[in-house]
Amino acid sequence: MIYVLLVDDHAVVREGLRHILEDADEISCTEVGSAEEALATLKRGAPVHVVLLDITLPGMSGLDALSEMQALRPGLAVLILSMHPEERFAVRALRLGALGYLSKSTPSAEIVAAVQAAATGAALPSSATVCTTLTDAGREMRPAHESLTNREFEVLRLLGAGKPPSEVARILGLSVKTVSTHRERILRKLQLDSNMELIRYVLQEGLLENE
Repeated sequence: MIYVLLVDDHAVVREGLRHILEDADEISCTEVGSAEEALATLKRGAPVHVVLLDITLPGMSGLDALSEMQALRPGLAVLILSMHPEERFAVRALRLGALGYLSKSTPSAEIVAAVQAAATGAALPSSATVCTTLTDAGREMRPAHESLTNREFEVLRLLGAGKPPSEVARILGLSVKTVSTHRERILRKLQLDSNMELIRYVLQEGLLENE
């Protein structure tokens, strides 16, 4: 039996994935709606062979959760399943230990194949490994935001979506002062001078939080 942990904040998405996967032989799914719930599930010692993890989650992001998952269970097979195109987040996810990166538009059969391969250590289907070439090809010409920490990256996307620091603080569970500190670091690292330039950068790079 392959035990899969589905981590997505949309119940309809989780239900659809569960039906897709459990229609295949020997797959059992557990659903959670946040990174915190996923980590709690792993800490309880629940049997999990593969995690299907979304990036955009309430509270802790999928990228931060990925780091903690690898710390809790080194070598755990984590597949990112996201609405965002792989060129935006794949390199960052792979560096943090993700095994592969799948789009939510991936055909059902390929998602099942990726989960089965991840659980058994077999080669992933091309739909999940297309982004691996980015780790090599992108080393010399990485976008500036690749230098940001995961938390700075979250703040960048939220500010770029036009959210005020107070709302960013509420969403991420931070103080407004901490958000302002992150903002200053982001501006310095990206060599930007204002919020307007920050928003323009996020738009140009296609990093909007609500996309």
